[in-house]
Amino acid sequence: MSIYITTTNQTGPAIAKLIKAELNLVAKEINETIAENVNTADVTILIGKGTSSDLALNGKNVYSVSNVDEVFANPKQILKDAATKAKSYIMSPVDEKATSADSDMKRIVAITACPTGVAHTFMAAEAIEEEAKKRGWWCKVETRGSVGVGNELTAEEIASADIVIVACDIEVDLSKFAGKLVYRTKTGPALKKTAQEFDRAFKEAQIYQPTSTVKSTTTKEKKGIYQHLLTGISYMLPMVVAGGLITALSFALGHFEDVPKLVKVIVDGVEVTKTSMVNTLVGEPHFGEIGSLAFKLMIPLLSGYISYSIADRPGLAPGFVGGFLASEIKAGFLGGIVAGYFAGYVALLLTRFIKLPQSMSALKPILIVPVLATLATGLAMQFVIGGPIAYLMAALDAWLENMGNSSSAVILGAVLGAMMCTDMGGPLNKVAYASGVGFIATQQYAPMAAIMAGGMVPPLAMSIATFLARNKFNETERGSGKAAFVLGLCFISEGAIPFAARDPLRVIPSCIIGGAIAGGLALLWETTLRTPHGGLFALVIPGVVEHPVKYLLAITIGSIVGGTIYAIIKKPETNLEKVAEESVA
Repeated sequence: MSIYITTTNQTGPAIAKLIKAELNLVAKEINETIAENVNTADVTILIGKGTSSDLALNGKNVYSVSNVDEVFANPKQILKDAATKAKSYIMSPVDEKATSADSDMKRIVAITACPTGVAHTFMAAEAIEEEAKKRGWWCKVETRGSVGVGNELTAEEIASADIVIVACDIEVDLSKFAGKLVYRTKTGPALKKTAQEFDRAFKEAQIYQPTSTVKSTTTKEKKGIYQHLLTGISYMLPMVVAGGLITALSFALGHFEDVPKLVKVIVDGVEVTKTSMVNTLVGEPHFGEIGSLAFKLMIPLLSGYISYSIADRPGLAPGFVGGFLASEIKAGFLGGIVAGYFAGYVALLLTRFIKLPQSMSALKPILIVPVLATLATGLAMQFVIGGPIAYLMAALDAWLENMGNSSSAVILGAVLGAMMCTDMGGPLNKVAYASGVGFIATQQYAPMAAIMAGGMVPPLAMSIATFLARNKFNETERGSGKAAFVLGLCFISEGAIPFAARDPLRVIPSCIIGGAIAGGLALLWETTLRTPHGGLFALVIPGVVEHPVKYLLAITIGSIVGGTIYAIIKKPETNLEKVAEESVA
């Protein structure tokens, strides 16, 4: 039997993803087939309270499961009951009318990308797919995540699309959409206001032309310094993770001098102990050197891709050179940021104002602009910009190293932890995160500990609140609480968004207090973190977290405090709200 799994309109994207993953896993165990779409399935399982506005379900055999908890409690039974309990699904006239407002089938293609390539990238993609499904439209979303391109769009799919939605917080290559109607937005609106963004897309989309015109340049400038910075951070992140983890492993595995040398092997005729081989492989000459080289490339990557975001490919060379010089003169990540902006805007100005005959125009982006911009950036970094920033970074490094567990450390940790909880992946969250990544690039690991501790609090706190004050939450919220717990462990602050969107005046202050406590305790106890992501799973890697027990305790205390506060101050549902929910179900 072939089974298609879908969720109702009221089921959030995060919980819907967990439901589908759980049922897919169990289906493999009992040899059931999961269909790709409703038209190829023998039966459909519709999960969640409320109804579905997917016109394709009308008249199909559908087994409705309103209680999400039943799916997680006994997923095998849900799949077994589908065949015997499915009934013909009849869409109500109201839902059908709403869904059929646009009778013609539209074809949507989209791209999503966020700075870290983890949470917003995939949550926004799922929100776009769900909204298209509600409207009865065909949709495919390509994700530009941390592991590369996922669900890649084909040339045929792009050619047949009515519109392209680009929901990206960073600069991405859109050359394959030349000549198509393109609507540009951010992952936040695509996730939280998906329906409104769909409506705006068809009103405001413009034909995309990748050629460098005055109009396209102006549009790029309007993105502002914030988005250029996020682009640089997103390209630097993999190098930060690689450098941090490899360096940590070299420390953790490279010290075996005290291990009894009982095992001997022969290498090229020479008797060598096993422990000395380990030291040779993972100590400073190899693992340590690789990690050190990765650290040296972080700032050039940051600078190069900030410049790329501003001036496209002509900005890469001057940006990389400026970042390398910033690293060499000890100007750190602040110098890399300044170099990136300087190189990008110099390259942009040269591209705009240098006029050449048509026969020589091809030389401008590959020869003239990179050479002149690189020369200008290099001289500026060496004789004008670099010195003052290097002095500032030296003072900042000295302050961080001498901070210890003083009141300054607690205040810094509390501020960073609170910023991570203020807007759940918004500008303040990203500014705090970007600063932590920058400090890792200069081998200062304490701020990142406070940042990740604070960022894990919001979803964990909401999950704890749904457990402590179960009767104050409806069934959908309790299901979201379970999903939020998993997302919190993975350092995905966005897991608290469903709660913050519904009750921001209580959720956000509760999370800020919990995050500030977690961040403050993390620095009070002198914990450090060598990687910018991983959440709880970073604790299992030797050497990544200093004082891991204290670090885990800081996260736990902050989450419990935040969750308890919200459990106390949350208003229970009124009888009217309960009746409305039951009537929808």
